[in-house]
Amino acid sequence: MIDSADIVIAGGAAIGSSIAYHVASDPDFKGRVVVIEKDPTYQFSASALSAASIRQQYSSAINIRMSLYGIQFMREIGERLAVNGEKPAIDLHEGGYLYLAASENAARVLRENWELQQQEGADILLFTPEEAAKRYPWLSAEDLYAATWGQTGEGWFDGWGLMQAFRKKARALGVTYIDGKVIDVERAHGRVVAVKLEDGSRIACGALVNAAGASGARQLAETAGITIPVMSKKRCVFTFTCKAELGIFPMLIDASGCYARPEGHRNAEGQMFICGSAPAEENDPDTDDFDVDYALFEEYVWPTLATRVPAFEAIRPGRAWAGHYDMNMFDANAILGPVPQLPNFYLANGFSGHGLQQSPAVGRGLAELLVHGRYMTLDLSEASFERIAANKPLLEKNVI
Repeated sequence: MIDSADIVIAGGAAIGSSIAYHVASDPDFKGRVVVIEKDPTYQFSASALSAASIRQQYSSAINIRMSLYGIQFMREIGERLAVNGEKPAIDLHEGGYLYLAASENAARVLRENWELQQQEGADILLFTPEEAAKRYPWLSAEDLYAATWGQTGEGWFDGWGLMQAFRKKARALGVTYIDGKVIDVERAHGRVVAVKLEDGSRIACGALVNAAGASGARQLAETAGITIPVMSKKRCVFTFTCKAELGIFPMLIDASGCYARPEGHRNAEGQMFICGSAPAEENDPDTDDFDVDYALFEEYVWPTLATRVPAFEAIRPGRAWAGHYDMNMFDANAILGPVPQLPNFYLANGFSGHGLQQSPAVGRGLAELLVHGRYMTLDLSEASFERIAANKPLLEKNVI
């Protein structure tokens, strides 16, 4: 048993393990890191159940910058996270995101976002409807006003592989992983002094990081006397096979919010795709169930996608699964860094579906705070907890 650690991280999926890796790999850090994970199989983690994609097509500079670093990290993952000469692979496919605008106002917002993305160095192209239809002949573009596409730096990858690569490298660097659940946070003189686990054990700590994800972030914060506006929102992912030969197909983001992208390689049965959409707000409660909403696919997602891609009218539905976003109900952006009233309690929560792609940048940033007391590379202070108390949202228009 371990009874003390310099840093305890609650949650060992992609975010928690990225933080652990980045701390342990910092040459200035000489302490002990302990990661506590309540689901060692990770079968219910967002990292395992996510659609696992990365983009730079955001409306806020901080999100663009985090994903620009994320794609660089993923391209170099074989060297960065190798253990004993064994290089991890995450099957990164830079197929790009294709965003569609179906009104003049949506096109104006798309162009404004594109201008910011250009300023930040993202490789995004702006298309007229005619240009989009010429590039993608399968696309129904009659109602479109504009489109944008990520020429490089956007695509999809193996989310499970990324999480496991972080975890394996962190362990190789001396990080200890414990199967358990934090149920209480001890405080004294305005600081966290220890955590108590469900099995009755106690670990004293110099700092505590809340990376508990959708299933426990809010509850863990509450045990420390902190309220964060994070809820667990179910998101379903559906698969289907399309017989038609469509050629090159990116991550399609329809004007409706429905998405679809290729999954795997074409075989005798056709090309497999995954797809999904956020449900209507009135059908989107705070929940921890994993029941698949098949009606969402049959009544909304499939008809919507078939209107945009006529070849999708004839498909064969496949398996489906549900996972959860740790949704920040304040502004749909991550909450990062220390809590002013409890300065050694750090938050890495509320990613609202962006956690996997932001895990490299968040891990690096939180590690810098933990080891050096400040951001040294990419300043993530815009995402601090203080913005919530000050009622200054970091608004992101492109939430899928």
